[in-house]
Amino acid sequence: MLKPFVSGTRGILDELNSYFIVSKGPLFQNNFIILKESDIKQRQEEDITSVSTVLSISRAASSILLRYYNWSVSEVHEAWFADEDKVRKTFGLLKKPVIQLPSSRELTCGICFEAFHRGSIRSAACGHPFCCACWEGYIRTSISDGPGCLILRCPDPSCGAAVGQDMITMLVSDEDNRKYSRYLLRSYIENNKKTKWCPAPGCDNAVNFVGDDENYDVSCLCSYGFCWNCTEEAHRPVDCSTVSKWIMKNSAESENMNWILANSKPCPKCKRPIEKNQGCMHMTCTPPCKFEFCWLCLGAWSDHGERTGGFYACNRYEAAKQEGVYDETERRREMAKNSLERYTHYYERWASNQLSRQKALADLHQMRTVHMEKLSDIQREPESQLKFITDAWQQIVECRRVLKWTYAYGYYLPEQEHAKRQFFEYLQGEAESGLERLHQCAEKELQQFLSADGPSKEFIDFHTKLAGLTGVTKNYFENLVSALENGLSDVDSQAACSGSSSKNGGSSKAKGGKGKGTSRAGGSSKNVDSAGMWTCEYCTYANSKHSTTCHMCHHQRR
Repeated sequence: MLKPFVSGTRGILDELNSYFIVSKGPLFQNNFIILKESDIKQRQEEDITSVSTVLSISRAASSILLRYYNWSVSEVHEAWFADEDKVRKTFGLLKKPVIQLPSSRELTCGICFEAFHRGSIRSAACGHPFCCACWEGYIRTSISDGPGCLILRCPDPSCGAAVGQDMITMLVSDEDNRKYSRYLLRSYIENNKKTKWCPAPGCDNAVNFVGDDENYDVSCLCSYGFCWNCTEEAHRPVDCSTVSKWIMKNSAESENMNWILANSKPCPKCKRPIEKNQGCMHMTCTPPCKFEFCWLCLGAWSDHGERTGGFYACNRYEAAKQEGVYDETERRREMAKNSLERYTHYYERWASNQLSRQKALADLHQMRTVHMEKLSDIQREPESQLKFITDAWQQIVECRRVLKWTYAYGYYLPEQEHAKRQFFEYLQGEAESGLERLHQCAEKELQQFLSADGPSKEFIDFHTKLAGLTGVTKNYFENLVSALENGLSDVDSQAACSGSSSKNGGSSKAKGGKGKGTSRAGGSSKNVDSAGMWTCEYCTYANSKHSTTCHMCHHQRR
């Protein structure tokens, strides 16, 4: 059974009207919740209140415990009821002061050692006295240093009493309070194993992952789709390790070195790489070297002339090559050239589909904001009846993303696995052909209806064609995604079946005398190839000879 295919980067996201949204329908598999900043604050406050109520401690103490236990209410409860004294001692939540202050009207600050009126002295739960100015400087410096202020302790070096948010709020400026609150809010996401920030630039939303470990693709309210596991852009059906290797390869210097090795030779004197882009074999190195040499044999040009082959050949090189002198060098250069050509093949197609996807996203946005209303007026149909157009564009956007990552998959598919590579290239080719037909229809054929003066009878045919192509393309990509996620395991099972069939077929042929095939009832012999596959007249998909309906478009076999 095929797994549901993740389609579109917006889908039901346009219909969000609550403080959080659980993705619905087969396109998202109910695997994540989008949290806006207000939602995060609400959840954080609810957790603090819950711990404070159950344990009968202050809200400041509750937030300290939750931070240490990664905002897990259950872990806080479990640790507290297992050994309350140990938890209090570990995290500085003292039951009573460790020192008793004198009853005098003035007290000495433990930092600046100046005497202050008792009302100007503040203490944490431990009782160590410090003036308000020293407290403010101590807390402000800690907040300026970063999120470490969330685990602030008493300024006394020998004391481990915690300094809670209630005291910080009382002692520092509004600006420092906002910074502290921001750190506290971010800790709720960053210390929680099931939540992460959306990696899109400028987005303040977070994602709470509630699904299984099979599909990590999520889509934020900002329409950015990414992998929850590695936080790179969504890359199903390619696994995270392949994506990591591909991105690393694209940014590494290895391909630059391959290019240099494949397209240049070192100067025999200074060893700097030199590219020959035109002209004869007479090369001159760049200043200050200026060494003149032969491009083929790398010997000094002063030893060359008409007797060695002139400007466009070198018989010294040809003789040495026949003796095997240059075999290793040429082999390395040829390997580098082949490696570079192979990488360039996959990278160019990967990048091309990325650009096509970005263009499709822009076209989808324009369709929603401009063309839908215009087309509705021209064809005199409500926009709800034109949803098949945006559905097609959403499918194009998602299919471009999938197709892009299949080229990274293909690059790392072992060359020696010929059967898997052939099966992969067949599925990829079929999916890409279907996508191109859909993209062509949505992009080109729609234009005549946008520029029409009024309703057109052909629009009904266009509706049928575009909706049909959308469904067929979705089926193609479902098959491609499923096959890649299963590691192209169908190749092994088909090989086993093929081996069994060849054995049975051999004995049958011996008994029957003739090896000719016969047409099956309901089939058309002109559509059956030598392998027994029949081609659908609607979508051109190659189906098993035993199928009576097309696996892609579900049309009956003719």
